[in-house]
Amino acid sequence: MQRLRFGIGAIGLLLPIVLPFGNWIFVQFGHHTEIMPSSMSSSYYTSTRNIFVGGLCALGVFLIGYRYNTRDDKWSTVAGIFAIAVALCPTAPKVPTSYQSTIGYAHLSFAGVLLTALAMFCIWSFRDPAVAERRRVNHAYLTAGILILAFLAIAVIAGVVHWGDHWTVTPLYACESLSVWAFGAAWIGAALELGTLQPQAPPATPPVPMTGALQP
Repeated sequence: MQRLRFGIGAIGLLLPIVLPFGNWIFVQFGHHTEIMPSSMSSSYYTSTRNIFVGGLCALGVFLIGYRYNTRDDKWSTVAGIFAIAVALCPTAPKVPTSYQSTIGYAHLSFAGVLLTALAMFCIWSFRDPAVAERRRVNHAYLTAGILILAFLAIAVIAGVVHWGDHWTVTPLYACESLSVWAFGAAWIGAALELGTLQPQAPPATPPVPMTGALQP
């Protein structure tokens, strides 16, 4: 379970960086591709398409396979299904057909559900307000969940009004990345915390030395 949490968190932390860096590497080898797309989802139309789709599918499989308790199982299954749906239903290109626009709207809806479900892990699942000793940890998880939802809302607004579309790093890409980093950091923290809660094996009892021969 700790490894699943770590894997989910690692995907969240690495994906926003790997996508533009991978495009830059492809450009160095002569590929004509956009290094910094307008959004993370637009990486589907760059040379790092397979990394984007593969990362989301891996995230979905990890989430569906996550089994910590009944409540978390529901959240993780929903998030996993929608992570795979986001990967298989790409965002609309710059000049879309009507079919591509429809799939693009579905993509945005699926992405919203995915990030909301991941935020709920931070707000409801990872937190334990009943334990006073975990107050700082609870605040950190709550902050991560609120940041995910806040950056998601700003990303939606930036996408609708086309704010900063001509910038090298668009507000949409930045907000998506910050939202993904927030859930990635929370899952890495949850993995490390789970490691500290693992039960330790009791020390082996040393053998009792023989003090004498057995008497008949």
